[in-house]
Amino acid sequence: MPVYQLDTNDYWFPPVSEALTDPAGLLAIGGDLCVPRLLHAYQQGIFPWFTDQEPILWWAPSPRMVLKPEHIHISKSMRKWMRKTQFSITFDHAFERVVDACAGTVRNGQTQAESWITPAMKQAYTNLFRSGYAHSVEVWRGHELVGGLYGVALGRMFFGESMFSLADNTSKFAFIQLAQQLQAWNFVLIDCQMHTPHLTSLGAAEIEMAEFQAYLEQNLTHGVGSRWELVIE
Repeated sequence: MPVYQLDTNDYWFPPVSEALTDPAGLLAIGGDLCVPRLLHAYQQGIFPWFTDQEPILWWAPSPRMVLKPEHIHISKSMRKWMRKTQFSITFDHAFERVVDACAGTVRNGQTQAESWITPAMKQAYTNLFRSGYAHSVEVWRGHELVGGLYGVALGRMFFGESMFSLADNTSKFAFIQLAQQLQAWNFVLIDCQMHTPHLTSLGAAEIEMAEFQAYLEQNLTHGVGSRWELVIE
C-alpha cells in the first residue's frame, strides 16, 4: 500500500483504514503543522510524529491505547504518596516550559532526549495552545516545575502527547489529576496513542480503530473552554 503525500494547499487526509501495518500506523507524509491541519488530523484520529531527520509523518495506529477517565487506576502506594505529597498542580500555567521539559526527557532504554519534539513541533503545539486547543498540566515543588504533561482537547476528548518527571511519581501524579479533572468535566476518553506498561498500570487499554473513530464521531463537541488555568493545592 502507498504512503500518501499530502498537499500543502488543502487539509485532506486519506482514510485511516489506509494506514500501513509496517511501520504500523503510518498513514501519510508531508503537508505542514498549521493549526487547521492539526485539528483536522485529530478529528480523524491522526497525529504527527517524526524526528528532525525525517519529513512530517502522520500516524493512525490500530489498536489505539486509551483511558476512560473514570477508569484511572491509583495504586495503594500512589494513594499514600498523594496524601503526603507537598506538590501542587496547575493547568495551563506553563505550557511552553512543559513542552521544553518533555523534549529534554531521556526515556527508558534511550540514550538521548526525545528527538520527535522538534522546534517545528514545539511551535505547532504552542500555536494550538494560543488558539485554545492544547493544554498542559504542571506539577510544582514550590516554584520549581518537576513534572507535567501536555496534549490537545477537542470536545470531550483529550489527546495526550507527552509527559515528563523530574521527581518521583510526578508525571503519574499529573496524569491522575488530569483524569480526575476530565471526569469532572464529563470527558469520555483520553487518547494515549500507543501501548506502554506505564499507561497500562494506570488503567489504559487498547481498542480497535473502528471503536476509537466511533468515540470521535460522538464526542468532538461541547468542550469546556479554551483556557483551563486551574490551581489544585
